[in-house]
Amino acid sequence: MSLVPLLDAQQAPLPAQEFYADGDPGPIVAALAHVPEVLEVTLPFLGVVLGPSALSLRTKEIVILRTSAVLACRYCVDTHTVAARDADLSVDEVRALRGEAEVAGAFPDPADRSLIGWVDAVALGPGTPPPEVAAAVSASVGEAALVELTLLTATTLLLNRFATSLGLPTSPETLRRLGEEGWR
Repeated sequence: MSLVPLLDAQQAPLPAQEFYADGDPGPIVAALAHVPEVLEVTLPFLGVVLGPSALSLRTKEIVILRTSAVLACRYCVDTHTVAARDADLSVDEVRALRGEAEVAGAFPDPADRSLIGWVDAVALGPGTPPPEVAAAVSASVGEAALVELTLLTATTLLLNRFATSLGLPTSPETLRRLGEEGWR
């Protein structure tokens, strides 16, 4: 159960109403609606970081699911297990990202393994990732991609802490999808 009530369209303050225009905006928005001035700046930022960019959807889901699994964010792991499958990650890849299988076995490509190593180093910290991890990921992505990957990991960390601290619930649709694929 969520620590704060998740506001529906009728309960949301007037400045938050636009975020309900297309229906249920999900638990993150429904929680942020308690503070519309924060919601108004947070959602555009999240839209840019999590939305379409030079990084492929597959890469973004690798980063988001791995970060969420490392931090044990139930809401984010559930939600991004489904999103990762929709982004064409295999069951074996998803299991490895969730920490249920070896990464090396599911990801034979060294570039993918270096990406996952970078995510682990940034998410688990503390401080600067080890030089060998930085060298490996730098060899497989450009500088702009490295900046974006790091920001995506950091933003996912923020959302993980938000969702976990407030106990945000996984949607019934996501739970249904997880059940259909045997994740629950």
